[in-house]
Amino acid sequence: MLTTHKYNGETWVDVDSGTPEEIDQIINTYKIHPLLARELAIGTPKARVEFHGDFVYCVLHFPAFKHSHEKEINQEVDFIIGRNVLVTGRYDTVDALHKFAKTLEVKEVLERERSVGGDFIFIELLRELYAGLFDELAFVEDLTEQITQKIFQGRERDMVVAISDVTRTLLDFKKVTDLHHDILDTLFHRGRAIFGEDFSRGVETVMLDYLKINSAIRSNLEILRELRDTNDSLLSAKQNEIMKQLTVLGAVVLPLSIICQLFGMSIHTFPLMDNPNAFWIILTFMCAVALVTLVYARHKKWI
Repeated sequence: MLTTHKYNGETWVDVDSGTPEEIDQIINTYKIHPLLARELAIGTPKARVEFHGDFVYCVLHFPAFKHSHEKEINQEVDFIIGRNVLVTGRYDTVDALHKFAKTLEVKEVLERERSVGGDFIFIELLRELYAGLFDELAFVEDLTEQITQKIFQGRERDMVVAISDVTRTLLDFKKVTDLHHDILDTLFHRGRAIFGEDFSRGVETVMLDYLKINSAIRSNLEILRELRDTNDSLLSAKQNEIMKQLTVLGAVVLPLSIICQLFGMSIHTFPLMDNPNAFWIILTFMCAVALVTLVYARHKKWI
């Protein structure tokens, strides 16, 4: 499906899972190299940037982890950047693109006298996509805050898996966005020759947004590492406390078991067994031993 947006005579064409006929229409209308336009018909697994005459072809992937998606995915956006046209290709609903389309409609009404080129649309669109990444990070940070609260509510065991899941999400986030750095750097240096200084300055602004995201990812990973260490320490302390209590219990049960075995021997060995109150005498003795053991353990602060 093709959606066309115009801003002061400049054009942005959004291609959502374009058909061959729609791709041919783009080629013929905007004089785009056929090999370049065909890239819009299929997905590209890796980020890359290519220069073809007056056009730049760029592929970027953006993590999408929020609750609005059923599973963790990376959304691909292809860009064909020309002097008077920007073509974007996608294969999924990208919230940032939809939001930018609405914003562009408002700008067209409010800023009729402003003259911009396709490179301006590209810069503003890319900034909107990075703003969407900040929203994704905010969602991950909310999960981290929930994990922090649950850790100190005594749910350390449950949080082992939760911390691992969020860490895996952030590592995937980092793996995808790390590839953006070289793409933006190439656009900054080589884009100047095609689109001029204004384009390079715009890319430089986008680079600052990217660096903020990169810093936020690393900061969140560091927080999760600290949370994992804290959770492991609390869980280990709780397990040690359980083991200590079981050891004390064993220390109490062991002498009682020995006493039972001794008095379970032949009555000729222990004349006490002839006493009609033998049961109560033995029971009292066993309780006394257990009490002494518990008092001693308490005195040593084992329990």
